[in-house]
Amino acid sequence: VQLQASGGGLVQAGGSLRLSCAASGRTFSTYNIGWFRQAPGKEREPVAATKWIGGSTYYADSVKGRFAISRDNAKNTVYLQMNSLKPEDTAVYYCAGARYYSGNDYYAGGNYNYWGQGTLVTVSS
Repeated sequence: VQLQASGGGLVQAGGSLRLSCAASGRTFSTYNIGWFRQAPGKEREPVAATKWIGGSTYYADSVKGRFAISRDNAKNTVYLQMNSLKPEDTAVYYCAGARYYSGNDYYAGGNYNYWGQGTLVTVSS
């Protein structure tokens, strides 16, 4: 699968953005899709993920209540709605895919083998 992230930009603190992760192929519904971010000088971290089966979702503690992940399998797209953005949310955001993985750690980056290019989110104070 090929993944294309989009929707990043510059926003003021308290604002909102919606990121999209569009995938190619006919097997999108069999993929866990995760959003990750990497801020300058920091390690990549998981932000949110949606499991291919069962409807499970994951959120990092730092974004719970502010971010929402959703998927539209008919459009081969996963969205990340980001509200109440903070300057510390500034990072390059990546989406990634993992097919048929059902482990409880489905949000961990090491379980993903398909990565899209990043989209930059900058939150000004």
